[in-house]
Amino acid sequence: MKSQLHLVFRLLSRLSIAAFVCFLPLFAALPAKAQPAVAPETEFTGEVTVSEVLLDILVTDKQGNVVVGLEPGDFVVEEDGKPVEVSDLVFYSNRKLLDPSATGGKINTATQRRYFILFFQQQQRNDTNGARLLTRQMEAARDARLWVKKQILLDDWIAVVSYDNRLILHSDFSNDKSALTRAINSAVTGKDAGTQWPSRAPATGEISLLYYLPKGNALRDETKTIYDALQTLARAAGNTVGRKNLVMFATGFGEINDLGIYRPDKRYFEPTVQALNNNNVAAYTVEMAPSTIEYQLANGLHQLADETGGRYQFNFTRFLTPLKEIASENSGYYPQGESGFQRVEVNARNQEFKVRSREGYNYGSTSP
Repeated sequence: MKSQLHLVFRLLSRLSIAAFVCFLPLFAALPAKAQPAVAPETEFTGEVTVSEVLLDILVTDKQGNVVVGLEPGDFVVEEDGKPVEVSDLVFYSNRKLLDPSATGGKINTATQRRYFILFFQQQQRNDTNGARLLTRQMEAARDARLWVKKQILLDDWIAVVSYDNRLILHSDFSNDKSALTRAINSAVTGKDAGTQWPSRAPATGEISLLYYLPKGNALRDETKTIYDALQTLARAAGNTVGRKNLVMFATGFGEINDLGIYRPDKRYFEPTVQALNNNNVAAYTVEMAPSTIEYQLANGLHQLADETGGRYQFNFTRFLTPLKEIASENSGYYPQGESGFQRVEVNARNQEFKVRSREGYNYGSTSP
C-alpha cells in the first residue's frame, strides 16, 4: 500500500526575473554598408507571482498507519514563519478498493513511477574492534537483492551506487532485476563496474544518472568526500522529474568534538542538504552499525534524513524491514517551481498525528 497527500497552498513569495533581448540583423545577406545597425542587448526585468505550490506530505498515527479523511483545515502551514492558505488537499493512493468517502471524495489512485537509489557506504575501513560492519554490509546486500526480487513494482526504477573514497555507479536507473542483483553484489564488494566512461553513457538522459554524472576520472576527482558524492549524485538525479528516494546504507559522517559529541560539519553538510532538496531527493538513511555498538556519527544520518523529508532507520532485525517501509510509504513527488528556496513548515492540528514533509521547496534551477 502506498499513499500520500497532495497539499496545495497559496504562497507569499514573488520571483523577480531578468531576461536579455537581443535584436539581430534583419538583412544579414546584404552588403555591410546596407545592414541596419544592431541594437545593443538590453535587460528586461519583470516580476512573476507564484500563486500555488503542490507539496506531498505523509501523515501517520502513533502506530505508523497512514491517516485518511483529513481536510485542509486539519493542517497549519507556514512559509518562512508566516501562515499561508491551504487551498486544496487530495489523498493519493494505489489502494484500488479504498472507499472514496473515507477521503472526503478526493482520491487519486493513478499509478506513478517511483525512483530509488541504493547507496552503499563501503565499510572496509570502519570494520575494526569487532564492529561486524562487513558482515552487516553483506546482510544488507542479501536483503536488498531479496527486496528487488520480491517487492519492487513494474514501474519502479532503481539505481545502485557505492562510496569509499569516490562515488561508483554500479547500475543506472533500471527495472531489470537480474542486472540490479549483479549491481548490488558489485557495490558491496567494492568492484568498479567501469560504467562511468563516455562509451557507456546512454544516448539520452530521460531516466538516467549516468548521462548526467561526470565521466571517467572526472567523477573520481569530483567526489573525494562523501559530501561531494551526495551533492554530485543529487545534481545528476535532479534531471529526472519526480521524487527520488536515496536509500543510504551507512554508519554516518560529520565531526566529533572534544566531548565526544557529534556535530555537523557546516562547511559541507548544509550544501549537501541543499543539493538534495533542490533536486527533489529524499534521504532514507539506514544504520549499518549493530545495535550493540553506538556510533556518534550516526547522528549525521538522522539529521540528513530529517532535513530532506526522508527517515532514519535503525534498530531493526533485518534490512528487509526498512526497505519494505520505505517502499510502502513512497508515492507522489514534490513539484518544483521557478527559482529559489522557501522554507515551509507543515503541522497537523491533531498533535497525535505525525507529519513528514520537506523543510521547504525549491523553485527553479538553482542547484549548488
